[in-house]
Amino acid sequence: MSKTTLRWAIGGLLAVLCLVAVAFPGGRTGGDDGPYPDRRISIMAPADPGGGWDTTARALQSTIREEFDQNGGADVYNVGGAGGTLGLSQLVSKADGDPYQLMVMGLVMLGAIETNRSPVSVDDVVPIATLTTDAEVLAVPAKSPLKDVDDLVAALRRDPGAVRFGGGSAGGTDQLLVGELAKTVGVDPARTTYVAHSGGGEAVTAILSGSVDVGVSGVSDFQSQIEAGKMRVLAVSAPTTTKIDGKALPTLKESGVDLELTNWRGIVAPPGITGEQRAKVTAFVQRVVGSKTWRENLARFDWTPFVRTGGQLDAFVDTEQRRVKTVVADLGLGE
Repeated sequence: MSKTTLRWAIGGLLAVLCLVAVAFPGGRTGGDDGPYPDRRISIMAPADPGGGWDTTARALQSTIREEFDQNGGADVYNVGGAGGTLGLSQLVSKADGDPYQLMVMGLVMLGAIETNRSPVSVDDVVPIATLTTDAEVLAVPAKSPLKDVDDLVAALRRDPGAVRFGGGSAGGTDQLLVGELAKTVGVDPARTTYVAHSGGGEAVTAILSGSVDVGVSGVSDFQSQIEAGKMRVLAVSAPTTTKIDGKALPTLKESGVDLELTNWRGIVAPPGITGEQRAKVTAFVQRVVGSKTWRENLARFDWTPFVRTGGQLDAFVDTEQRRVKTVVADLGLGE
């Protein structure tokens, strides 16, 4: 082979290698041997802008920018649809082995996986950490004849279908709470009436207009109406007391119903990352949620910190999957 031919061959090989590096910038590189992160992270919010997952993703982004921007920063993008399962499917199919592609998720996604019969589940990704949790609230119009949880339970036992609950998407956290509440008080969850809405704003309108009897959502969705005296709280589903306008709200347990359920959110990585990469991503996320800026975000959005990692996280997610699968089946969804 002549020197000219050899130079052309080497040049061609280098060009191919460069193209491969550009086409596959993530993969298994940069995660095992060096510090993490050493370039920008992409965080998917598997929902449209403005919701809880989007807000969480952007809170992570702002925290990374303020506290860790020397590591490359983070980008956020949205993949909405089907309760987050479209985004989950994209992460599984297009980001295999890339520790720089992360996705926010939570309890709502577990319900959507079951109700939509999704071909992918959280078993197909790598859990990194849970991050936050929000209390769910059961609220009624100020003039409702339902004065407390005892009244609600009595009405459910008398005629389950006559009590119209209103909340977010079918199979989401709000309907899961309705199903578990019914089952806990001895009522068939499949007999409950649940009116799904696209967001908290629509649910508020339905409650105030009387088209539903009981609203179910996160505390923040109803807070302004509660403070204005237009809605009353029957109970919150959190394990501890929640306050609005300085007033403690009763929990379901304090009201005699042995039930707790909170809307938790977390973050996952795609399949195919190594154990070492998972450990490094987890360590970085722990630094992020331990920072001053993240604590400010918790206060700003009234989130309760809820951090689980490693084996504790794996056990928690497994338990939640089994719990959701049971409730969805009891409600007669996903059939």
